[in-house]
Amino acid sequence: MALKEKHLDAWVQAYRRAWESNDPEHIAALWTEDAAFYRRPDEEPVLGREAIVNAWLEVADAPGETLFEYQVLGFGDGVGFVRGWTTYQTDPPGEYSNLWVIRLDKNGRAHEFTEWWMERT
Repeated sequence: MALKEKHLDAWVQAYRRAWESNDPEHIAALWTEDAAFYRRPDEEPVLGREAIVNAWLEVADAPGETLFEYQVLGFGDGVGFVRGWTTYQTDPPGEYSNLWVIRLDKNGRAHEFTEWWMERT
C-alpha cells in the first residue's frame, strides 16, 4: 500500500484520540514495535512501543485539558510534516506552537516521531 497524506491525517487524529483518552491501547496502536519517539529533537529518544506508552503516561495531560489544531504541511515517501497549535485550558493557561516530523511504516504506524514545541508569549 502506498501511503498518502490521508494516512498521515488519520495518524494525527488517532494521536489526538490517544492524547485525550490516555488509553494504553490507543497509544500503543500509533507506534511500531521498535519506534523512536523524540520528545525534543535535542534529547535521546524513547525507544520501543512499550517504553513510549510508559513515557506518555508519566506526563499525560488530563482529558479535556487541551485544544489542538493542526495542519499537514507535507507528506511524501512515508515522511510527514505537521504544524500544530496547542492551548492548555489550565490555570494558568498556556499556548504552544508545534512542529512534528513523523515517519510512518507501510501500515501507517509511526516508527519515528520528532517533536518541536515552543511556548507562545
